[in-house]
Amino acid sequence: MEQYIIKGGKPLMGEVTISGYKNAALGIIAAAIMTDETVKIDNVPDISDIDMLLKVIEELGAKVDRIGKNKVKINASKISTVTADTESVRKIRGSYYLVGALLGRFKKAQIALPGGCNIGSRPIDRHIKGFEALGAEVKIEHGLICANTDKLIGTSIYFDESSVGATINVMLAACLAEGQTIIENAAKEPHVVDVANFLNSMGANIKGTGTDVIRIKGVPKLKGSEYSIIPDQIEAGTFMFAAAASKGDVLIKNVIPKHLEAFTAKLLEVGVRVEEYDDAIRVTTDTRPGSTHVKTLAYPGFLTDMQPLMTTLLSLSTGTSIVTESIFENRFKFVDELTKMGASIKVVESNTAIITGVERLTGAIVSASDLRGGAALVLAGIMAEGYTIVENVEYIERGYEDFEYKMQKLGATMAKVNSNDTKAIRKFKLKVS
Repeated sequence: MEQYIIKGGKPLMGEVTISGYKNAALGIIAAAIMTDETVKIDNVPDISDIDMLLKVIEELGAKVDRIGKNKVKINASKISTVTADTESVRKIRGSYYLVGALLGRFKKAQIALPGGCNIGSRPIDRHIKGFEALGAEVKIEHGLICANTDKLIGTSIYFDESSVGATINVMLAACLAEGQTIIENAAKEPHVVDVANFLNSMGANIKGTGTDVIRIKGVPKLKGSEYSIIPDQIEAGTFMFAAAASKGDVLIKNVIPKHLEAFTAKLLEVGVRVEEYDDAIRVTTDTRPGSTHVKTLAYPGFLTDMQPLMTTLLSLSTGTSIVTESIFENRFKFVDELTKMGASIKVVESNTAIITGVERLTGAIVSASDLRGGAALVLAGIMAEGYTIVENVEYIERGYEDFEYKMQKLGATMAKVNSNDTKAIRKFKLKVS
């Protein structure tokens, strides 16, 4: 097992370039198997979740070629099965998009129930509701989502609660349904828009993404395409908060500033300076942040994925802050690890954190239990005095490309070492002492 070792207390300085959006890439790769023509996708993040999904579609029979680090070519003309029941499928949440893609193209799918980070209940009932409304029969049998139909018929679908996953999944299937599908109370996140734009580049007819109502006119078939994925708003937000947490000065390049408005607003509120450019954003501060209140909401609100980073930043604030998590009930699991480093955080009724800012954190051995919570612990290590070891970095590498390299380039004193390699740890400490 690998871990990060970090010597904190050094401000981050310089420039960092943001990779393609993981959450968009998962939906786009699933959509790529909906045509028998070749698809080329650029700005694909080089992370383990993407590697696993590409492996899954290869197991279905698709031909996958990695053209360089961040570009992939996919041809799904020889898909030979609609069943995916492997360890890779069960490890990642985004594998459930294969249900919508296969159901749309082949009118049947059998996909293992997905995995992902243990941050709370993420039911697929809204996905099933959408597929059934389109005319599919859906059952959960032997740990598989089993969906089939003679044909999909467009219809009106209203989600009682907005869902990114269900919106994308139903959108995939509806592209090749007969007639028009209307999705009301649709998710408005940037990656929903990006998946729709990719589908439209393949010949789909989707309008209204980014609003509450999406209208999809079914087409007989989809064609090949070349497409570039949008920048990752969560990675961009992570480096924004890392700059603020370390009292640094960082220019974050290859971003869409509009996607970052909720993060920018909160940083400005706690006294951090933020400058926006056309495709970059600069974050700088030399003081402790002030206190604030935050509640996670669906986009364009403050995203749940950024809550652990915000909570960590506020652990060094000059007052008392309240963070309310309204999306996932287990998203404060990382707080126990932060308290080992001296943070003063009390979680109330599992969804509210009361944070009393302290003057400093101190290094400790901590363990990541999910992707964003793990990234937050790295931020804590950068903020802390002394040495911090973050275990289970495989969670972090599911969603961040070259994470330690990008941090190192900004001046972070950190390295990735094998947890059993005590010599490497001693060597790191000697080198930086």
